Amino acid sequence: MQSFIIRKAELQDISSICNLVHELAVYEKEPEALKIGIKEYQEAFIEGLIDSIVAEYEGKVVGITVFYMTFSTWRGKCLYLEDFYVQPEYRKYGIGQKLFEAYLSEAKSRGAKLTRWQVLDWNEIALNFYHKNHAIIEKNWWNGKLFFNE
Repeated sequence: MQSFIIRKAELQDISSICNLVHELAVYEKEPEALKIGIKEYQEAFIEGLIDSIVAEYEGKVVGITVFYMTFSTWRGKCLYLEDFYVQPEYRKYGIGQKLFEAYLSEAKSRGAKLTRWQVLDWNEIALNFYHKNHAIIEKNWWNGKLFFNE
């Protein structure tokens, strides 16, 4: 495979990011849970609510990380990894590893004391990837959420 580029996302990448998030939702067996579109992504990106690093191959975005700053009252600044996805046909080329490393570098450059994300318990590929990267996968915390205006 020819070389790929890992770079910070730009506004013109939002359409590709939105499409890859949809692919991720399908992979996670929850496409109906995706309720927003490109406009909301653009607004969030412009407002600085979300940021992204993308993997590009031959001018096409084939992988993404979408993240934002949060705060842990126990640890301090935290960079939360909302979405991390590489299209299946581009896996096994090291793109995911390079994206993850770029994300970790971004977290450190922002002064984050930790990074967090969620991973589905059945996603063995992702779990193995995170274990390979020495991540702590917590099993004792449960997610809580409330939806508004549904």
